[in-house]
Amino acid sequence: MCHSNPRFPVSTLQKLACLCACWIAQCTFAAQPNLLIITVDDMSCDSVGVFGCPLADTSPNMDAFARTSMRFEYAHVQVGNCMPSRNVMWSGRYPHNNGVEGFYQVKPITFPVLCDLVQHAGYYTGIRHKVSHSTPYSPYSWDVNLDQDANGQPRHVKDAASYGDSTRQGIRQAQAAGKPFCLVINVADPHKPFFSEVTGGNDPHVPSQVYTADQVPVPGFLPDDPVIREELARYYSSVRRADDAVGEILRALDESQQTDNTVVFFLSDHGMPLPFAKTQLYHHSTRTPLMIRWPGVTQAGTIDSHNMLSAVDFLPTIMEILELSPPDGLDGRSFAPALRGQPLEERDFVFKEYNENSGAKRNPMRAIQTREYLYIFNPWSNGTRPMATATNGTDTYKRMKQLASTNTSIAARVELADHRVLEELYFVAEDPDCLVNLISAADFQSVADTMRQKLAAEMSRTHDPILEVFQHRTSSEELESYMSAVQAAADARRQSPRRAGGNNQRRNANRRQNQTEDE
Repeated sequence: MCHSNPRFPVSTLQKLACLCACWIAQCTFAAQPNLLIITVDDMSCDSVGVFGCPLADTSPNMDAFARTSMRFEYAHVQVGNCMPSRNVMWSGRYPHNNGVEGFYQVKPITFPVLCDLVQHAGYYTGIRHKVSHSTPYSPYSWDVNLDQDANGQPRHVKDAASYGDSTRQGIRQAQAAGKPFCLVINVADPHKPFFSEVTGGNDPHVPSQVYTADQVPVPGFLPDDPVIREELARYYSSVRRADDAVGEILRALDESQQTDNTVVFFLSDHGMPLPFAKTQLYHHSTRTPLMIRWPGVTQAGTIDSHNMLSAVDFLPTIMEILELSPPDGLDGRSFAPALRGQPLEERDFVFKEYNENSGAKRNPMRAIQTREYLYIFNPWSNGTRPMATATNGTDTYKRMKQLASTNTSIAARVELADHRVLEELYFVAEDPDCLVNLISAADFQSVADTMRQKLAAEMSRTHDPILEVFQHRTSSEELESYMSAVQAAADARRQSPRRAGGNNQRRNANRRQNQTEDE
């Protein structure tokens, strides 16, 4: 809008020029595609029907979206827990470069993230759920926080219908502002608490289908046991409730008549919140059901079963789709050509990284995965130091601990979960559950060396500070010295109000929220 200053009268010609400029800007905004990003929380890729879920009709809305979009068989997130994972997505930087290695605020930052970049291009930005986990610090400058309705009333995170309401509200407000929209709608399911795990057991937010223990599949990385099946039944019922929410979101988009001008990303932030998935770097920890619909570009129902893509590539891809210049310093690369059906070069591995969960206990890990193999480096593992995972409070883990007293194979799995080993190598093409560690197998030493070289090269390229200790991984003294230093730094950071982005009261409030959501 043009504003006149009484001290400097605006001529008729100037007014016409200004009106023309405003009209051109509005036409530019109208031509820009909208962006809708849908994430679900803590869902393994193979819990979705089109990605191989053996449980029938778990995800009818996700499967329907797959028929209109392009899906990727070899897509991975970087990290097996929420805040670090999401900050990779929307910064285009690995955790060791964006600073968000755990559950703490990072402020100030020296680089733009998705919200900044699209706002600068004229987009109206809104976010629902995971607000404090989606940017380096919070509150961030989103145009609207859709956790509240238009009257300021909070929406329940497990109410599937409310995600459709949030989407409608965001679209309406963008239209009222005369801008294209960028909405990040983060569905809370199947993050714990699962369906029916609320206090008292009377969950008012009932999925469209509830599964029983005898119906659900047991992942190969977990033992088949009645107690574990009961928890898995609650998990899969929560997957169905997430699917209900996805259906509500997509219906709201259709109702807005903006479907044909909206790019839609769909994915999960990491694997299920059970042992050997969440807060790990295994295959099922990071594989994500990535599906993208770019109207007029992607071919409906197509499958990319070749390229290894990862979350660090999302931001540069979005920048290319929206025809915006990417910022300097990104670790990721655009895969937009693949969406156009064009080949990509050198997409034969993904790099994965983990540092800590809430509570600042450091368990740093690095991994490299190809279509055939997964190599993991665990410098924290010394046989006694425990893994501070987010899954030790689950019924599944507790049951595995009980069974370990009489079952040697389960005891070995519990020991691996608790203490890990320095190096792991899995033939994921045949062992996606990562049950057989081949790191010492004579026939796989050349594979192990190749994977180590790939990992070292990527750490070198991105200036990963863990590279030096990786190069001295055979020295227990070097490993222990490194762990002492990084844990001391984490403890100091935890006590620093400036690093946390606010005073002690605010930092502690953030920590309590993050622990509730992710421990």
